[in-house]
Amino acid sequence: MSQLGHVLALFIILASFSSSFGSYQHQDPLYPPASKRTIHDRRLEFETQSFGLTTRPIPFTSPKLVNVDDFRAKGDHGADDTESFSKAWREACDSKDSVLVVPRNMTYHLKPIAFSGPCKSNFTLKVYGTIQASRRRSDYPKHTQHWLLFENIQNFTVEGGGTIDGNGRKWWKNSCKVNKTLPCTNAPTAVTFLNCNNLRVANLRIKNAQQMHLTFQKCVNVNASNLVITAPWYSPNTDGIHVTETQNIKIQNSVIRTGDDCIAIVAGSKNVEATDIACGPGHGISIGSLGAGNSTDFVSDVIVNRAILSKTTNGVRIKTWQGGSGHAKNITFQNIEMHNVKNPIIINQYYCDRKGSCLDQASAVKVSNVVYKNITGISASEEAINFKCSKSVPCQGILLEDVNLVYQEDASVKASCESVRLTSQGKVSPRCSN
Repeated sequence: MSQLGHVLALFIILASFSSSFGSYQHQDPLYPPASKRTIHDRRLEFETQSFGLTTRPIPFTSPKLVNVDDFRAKGDHGADDTESFSKAWREACDSKDSVLVVPRNMTYHLKPIAFSGPCKSNFTLKVYGTIQASRRRSDYPKHTQHWLLFENIQNFTVEGGGTIDGNGRKWWKNSCKVNKTLPCTNAPTAVTFLNCNNLRVANLRIKNAQQMHLTFQKCVNVNASNLVITAPWYSPNTDGIHVTETQNIKIQNSVIRTGDDCIAIVAGSKNVEATDIACGPGHGISIGSLGAGNSTDFVSDVIVNRAILSKTTNGVRIKTWQGGSGHAKNITFQNIEMHNVKNPIIINQYYCDRKGSCLDQASAVKVSNVVYKNITGISASEEAINFKCSKSVPCQGILLEDVNLVYQEDASVKASCESVRLTSQGKVSPRCSN
């Protein structure tokens, strides 16, 4: 098996997992039955019975279960369950060691809602069924940024094998990127975690977001794993996972197929690790954009390890605007396979996502200490490596090690390298000519 063989296996398994998600039955006992008591417990029971003692083993304390159905959530197509979820949330949030349950085989419809803390410790949300966004755009306040917002919570887990559906098709049709005659406005992010510490998000399907699917903002100590995030390739701005101002986050064992970045790591993020990621379609895995509107942005200590990118517009990308400042540094992309990727390796310090051209400016976000190691596969364009760095703030400390990219048409593959201080180790193809 090749070095990334187990990642391919992950891709196949998770893809199968995604297709059968609706029938997935997750066996998740909330506390052990009597038959599962430990040897120590059974021995203690024997001793107390044999010697006539009144002492009994300390009983297992079960968590407090809060079911949204107990608060009159209907889970049918005509109902608005927002108020029921809000009441159930408050009951669970105010209880220690609580579990809030969204039952399986039901679809609950919610308008924009904030699930706010602080909550009592060891709080878990079990999503077994489906949570679906309201189809009516009129249900969303003007300039709203969020559909499901979780804020100011510590020691919090969201899991269960269920589905969160952003119902975003009406939003896509009204995007200026789809209809050029419309003004550009923001759509809500499907799921946002804001100011959350010691957070775990696992075993969920998130699909068809209005705009971005899953955002971690100003969070610390996050583990996101076993996620399947999907939207059509034509859906605008539907980033899979967006990391901003967040530190110490691990993203693992996930499949992301959307219309924008599979993972975007932006301003204020540090100590980010993404491992075993299957990405595509989409725009690839990106650092940035950084420095928009002459802002000062910082991203550092990022590792992307073991990933497969298939039919994406970019592979691993760093993108910054002219006029910005700050840094993107200590970044490693390693053990990555490209399958028909248009721009497998790219740094662009002249990023411009506006109508018309952007003005030339001398200042730039500094890009330094970036490693590309063991990156192989097929480029969908002749130019497989493109380093377009600032003349005034060149890219520094860029290392290519064991990089082998070929062009899908068996033509010669090229590298374009502007204002970059580059070193190479091992076999590197293509190589920069300057």
